[in-house]
Amino acid sequence: MPGLEDLASLLGTGDTKPEPSKPKWHQGYDGNPMRIKVRIEKRRGKPVTIAQGFQSRPAELQRLLQMAKAKFGTGGQVTDNAFEINGDHVEKLKSMLDAERYLTR
Repeated sequence: MPGLEDLASLLGTGDTKPEPSKPKWHQGYDGNPMRIKVRIEKRRGKPVTIAQGFQSRPAELQRLLQMAKAKFGTGGQVTDNAFEINGDHVEKLKSMLDAERYLTR
C-alpha cells in the first residue's frame, strides 16, 4: 500500500518548489501588453527605424533609446510615444525589445 508521500508526489502537492515564472510583458495604460510596431522609413533618402506604440513614461522611452543608440552606434530621437534611430536596424531592435519584455510585431 503506497504511503501518503507517494500519493502527494503523484498529485504534485509534495514539497516541490514552484517553477519561477517568466517576467510579464510590459503593460500599457489599459493593462494589456503593449504591442510595439517596428518599421523602417526613408527620410531624405536614408533609412530610419521607428519603434512606435509605447504607452509608458518619457523616461522609459529615453532609456530604451539610449540603450539602442549605444548598442547600434547610431543617433536617434524620442517622438510622441515612439522613438527613431538612424539606419536599418529592424531585426536587431526587435530582438532588443523582446529581451526587454516588449511584444513586437
